[in-house]
Amino acid sequence: MMKLWKRASGALKDRKSLFSIGFSRKTSFRNPDLDSAIIHATSHDDSSVDYRNAHRVYKWIRSSPANIKPLVHALSSRVNRTRSWIVALKALMLVHGVLCCKVSSIQEIRRLPFDLSDFSDGHSRPSKTWGFNAFIRAYFSFLDQYSFFMSEQMRRRHKKPQVDSVSQELERIQKLQSLLHMLLQIRPMADNMKRTLILEAMDCVVIEIFDIYGRICSAIAKLLIKIHPAAGKAEAVMALKIVKKATSQGEDLALYFEFCKEFGVSNAHEIPKFVSIPEEDIKAIEKVINGVEEEEEETKKEEMEVEEEKGIILVERPELRTIITDKWEVFEDDLCFTSKEITENDQHRKYNVDPSPLPLIVIDEPVYFTHTLPDLITF
Repeated sequence: MMKLWKRASGALKDRKSLFSIGFSRKTSFRNPDLDSAIIHATSHDDSSVDYRNAHRVYKWIRSSPANIKPLVHALSSRVNRTRSWIVALKALMLVHGVLCCKVSSIQEIRRLPFDLSDFSDGHSRPSKTWGFNAFIRAYFSFLDQYSFFMSEQMRRRHKKPQVDSVSQELERIQKLQSLLHMLLQIRPMADNMKRTLILEAMDCVVIEIFDIYGRICSAIAKLLIKIHPAAGKAEAVMALKIVKKATSQGEDLALYFEFCKEFGVSNAHEIPKFVSIPEEDIKAIEKVINGVEEEEEETKKEEMEVEEEKGIILVERPELRTIITDKWEVFEDDLCFTSKEITENDQHRKYNVDPSPLPLIVIDEPVYFTHTLPDLITF
C-alpha cells in the first residue's frame, strides 16, 4: 500500500512539473519542449526508463549547440529540487547519454551543473536507502570527472590539433585509469537493490567500462613502442607505473564482471578475456629505467675520475703566472725554495727570476696554500 502511495505521489509531482512548463516561454535558457522531454525521462517511476524521451533529448543536443544552456538549466532545476533517488539516478543516466553524444558543444558543460556528492533520499528511512545513496554518489563522482575530462580533451583538440608528446599521452592514460577506478566503485551493495532501474544503470556502467578500458589498452600498446632509452627516465618510470596499474585493474575488472554477472546485469553475461600485458614489455621498460640510472652513475664516475686525474691547473693573470702539479710548484714572483741541487752557500740567497722558461725544480716538501685563485681555467 505504501509503495502504491509513493508511486501515485511521484506521478502527481511529474504532472505538476509538466503543467508548469506549459506556461513558460522559449528563451535562450528555456526550451519547453526540451524541458518536457527531460521531465518524462527523469520521472518518479522506478519500474522503467523512458528511453523514447531520453533519445529526444539527445536529438536536441545534436541538432544545435544552442540547446546546451536549456539542457543545463532544466537538469539543474530538476535535480536540485528532488530528494528521490529514482529521479537523481535517471538524471545521471540522462547526463551519461548526453556525454556519449560527443558533440563539440558538450565542452561548455565542463563540471556537472548539480551536486550529488552528498545525496540522501528523503522519502524512506536511511536503513533502506543507504545502498541507493552510495550508488548515486559514486555514479555522480565518475560523471563529474568524466565530463571535465572530455571537456578538456575537446578544448585541447580544437585549440591546437597537433600530435601529443609522450608525457602528454602518459598523463592522458593516467586520467583514464583514474576514471576506470571510479567506475569500478559503482555497484549495488545493499540486498534490496535488485531493481529494474539499478540494472539499467549498471548496463550503462558496463558499456562505459568496455570503452574506457579499451582506450587504455590501445594507448598503452602505442606507447610501449615509444619508450626507449632516449625517452628519458621520468617518462619510463611513469610508463612502468601505468603498465603495473593496468595489470592490477585487469584483475579488478575480472572480479567486477563476475559480480555483475551474478547480480543479473545483461551486458555482463559474457565475461570478456582481459589480456594481460606481456612480462617482456614490463622488463623492457625496467631495463630502460635501469639503463638510464647506470648511465647516470657511469657519467658521475667518469667526472670524478677526471677530477682526480687532473695533472695541471693553469692560471693566467697579467701579474702572475703559476704552474701547479701534484709534485711540483713554481712561482715566477720572488721565488723562494729549498732544493737538493742548491749548494749550502746559496740556501739563504734570494733569487731574481729570469723571464726565460724555468727548469724543472723538485721541492723536498709540499707547499700548501690558504688563499684562493680567481679565474681558474681547468684543462
